[in-house]
Amino acid sequence: MQYLWASLGLLCVALAMIGVALPLLPTVPFLLLAAFFFARSSSRLHNWLLTHRTFGPLIVDWQSSGAIRPAAKKAATLSIAAVFFLSVLISVPPLVLSIQAVTLGAVMVFIWTRPNG
Repeated sequence: MQYLWASLGLLCVALAMIGVALPLLPTVPFLLLAAFFFARSSSRLHNWLLTHRTFGPLIVDWQSSGAIRPAAKKAATLSIAAVFFLSVLISVPPLVLSIQAVTLGAVMVFIWTRPNG
């Protein structure tokens, strides 16, 4: 099982790295999953992720208090606005736009109601 957990953790880290460049793919949820998988498979990989200069503080903030740093909240807001604006530009049907607006609005409410890290 340890190899399966470690493999899933590495897959999540890879998806998170792709998510850094692609605005539609989330980064932090994949890192949180990777931390979960690494905690069950490899203390070395788990410690590496938690002490990572860029991603470690985000994971520790979430694990300790469910907090999201203000800079991450702003980045998420800009990314969500860009995705919605792109949908408007490419003339997505109104029904799809309304579903997207409700879903993205709910995500924004969730993000902005979390404590600051």
